[in-house]
Amino acid sequence: MLRTTTRTRHALLAAAATLLLSGCTAVGPGPSETSDRPSGTAAQDALLKAAEHRLVVDCLKGQDLSLTSRPRAPDDDRTLQAALFGAGPRELSVTLATGATVTAHTDGCLAGARHRLYGDQRRWFRAQVVVDNLRAEAQARVSSDPAHRAALARWTRCATPPGSIPHSGRPGRADRPDRPNPAVAARCSQESGLDEVRARLEAAELVTVRALRRDELTTYRQLRDRALRRAAELPATVPPQKGPTHS
Repeated sequence: MLRTTTRTRHALLAAAATLLLSGCTAVGPGPSETSDRPSGTAAQDALLKAAEHRLVVDCLKGQDLSLTSRPRAPDDDRTLQAALFGAGPRELSVTLATGATVTAHTDGCLAGARHRLYGDQRRWFRAQVVVDNLRAEAQARVSSDPAHRAALARWTRCATPPGSIPHSGRPGRADRPDRPNPAVAARCSQESGLDEVRARLEAAELVTVRALRRDELTTYRQLRDRALRRAAELPATVPPQKGPTHS
């Protein structure tokens, strides 16, 4: 969970409720149903989302809270946010190769649900954050490639009208031309070869990044498999959980 400001609390809670409520399909097999995990990434994602939703709802219920209840006062808002996302300093932190840092709590109902599903919170958090940002890391590597820089310079010369001043207010700034209209941008992308260079380099860099992050990818697959088994084995009702049980 990224650090947020006070002004975004209501939007954050609403978004979280929407995300979690979108997974409110039936979770877990009945007594006569198979506990095998579903095939296909989309079906597996749906199972994990539904399981996480169920665990979060039951955890909040144990604190007399609900995702669908509307806070009547700022204190109610803070109480729900703390119960859902945790409170105090964020114990988990991962700084990516792109320079971005992602942080999260180890307490709160959302962390508790993920702990029950995935097990080791620190390993899962790091693996998930790294894997979710593989393409961003590849794109960052592309931006520093000489071939991409050359193609971008050609695009900029094509898209910048003669004598124009970039948004930065500094003439001659090659990476910030005035925004061209879509037709000009498309023509310049084709003439400069920027799209072709970007696609080619990104595909190659993604292979490189996946090799560099092999350990995180292995951990991600292992813990995801564990979570799928746990999700499929959830009983018809889940006892309320007030927080993660560390192992």
